[in-house]
Amino acid sequence: MKVAIIGTGKIVGEALYAIQHVEGMDVVAICSRPQSVSKAEALAKEYYINKVYTDYELLLNDDDVEFVYIGIVNSAHYEYGRKALMANKNVIMEKPFTATLSEAEELQKIALERRLYIFEGVTLFSMRNFARIGDEIKKIAPVRMVQSNYSQYSSRYDRYLNGEIAPAFDPLMAGGALNDINVYNINLVVGLFGEPKDVVYYATIGPNGIDTSGICLLKYEDFVASCAGAKDSASPGFTLIQGEKGWIKVNGIPSIINNVESFYNGESHQLVEESYPHRMVPELKSFVEIYNSDDYELMKSKLSISLSVMRTLEKAHQTCGCNE
Repeated sequence: MKVAIIGTGKIVGEALYAIQHVEGMDVVAICSRPQSVSKAEALAKEYYINKVYTDYELLLNDDDVEFVYIGIVNSAHYEYGRKALMANKNVIMEKPFTATLSEAEELQKIALERRLYIFEGVTLFSMRNFARIGDEIKKIAPVRMVQSNYSQYSSRYDRYLNGEIAPAFDPLMAGGALNDINVYNINLVVGLFGEPKDVVYYATIGPNGIDTSGICLLKYEDFVASCAGAKDSASPGFTLIQGEKGWIKVNGIPSIINNVESFYNGESHQLVEESYPHRMVPELKSFVEIYNSDDYELMKSKLSISLSVMRTLEKAHQTCGCNE
């Protein structure tokens, strides 16, 4: 899999580090805005990338490129993803998939029409403990309550309060706590239990209309899931699934499911703790395996989860009036 990296931000640095540990994935190019070319050149030197572009259209005409990895501001995901698909390039998209549901549906339509691969980078789905949690749920069912919390005081929050608006706090760039951090909680819940019947989001709204923290309630047939995410305050990360016959707890943030305990039949159980060179390694390996084996149905299955999450996010935004 020959990949071109789009962007030079923090997540791109993490992706490049992780790719070093993924057999069969080679970075052949990196693309940045002209004003960020020095960052792109530094990353190219560090990770032995032969080509540096500042023109996205030129990159998309490069026959060496099979995939583009889009690690840029949320509001630009759709534009860059659409151009890549129209150029018959496969896509790896950082979360959130797009800024709106209609954008996600359009990308899905183009990809399926052209039989191109499009993946969303949500690390938790490729971790073995995610599948094990699904097995554990059967032992504590029926589920009656789910709580998930990912809260992290943003390094940009103080500057935001002083009027310096970074993309993560800009409604015009699809920032905010829901899109940036709570989306992991929602992916975990939707991935385990499917799309909810109803959604409501109660948020703390900042001076410019962005949600700086909030709780998203997902209503299912027999239980409610509470997904809390904050960029204006901190908390230990956890997910707690409560059933009539026991409980399951993920200790830590939902993007890294390496410590899971459960209780049922009067006994405590510990799932195998996992460690990786980087949390992105398992998902990138899975993308390579799916692409190399041409398992298009599995790709479509993963894409359907991304669309379910986007429908959930859209309903949440509509109920709170944020990001408008």
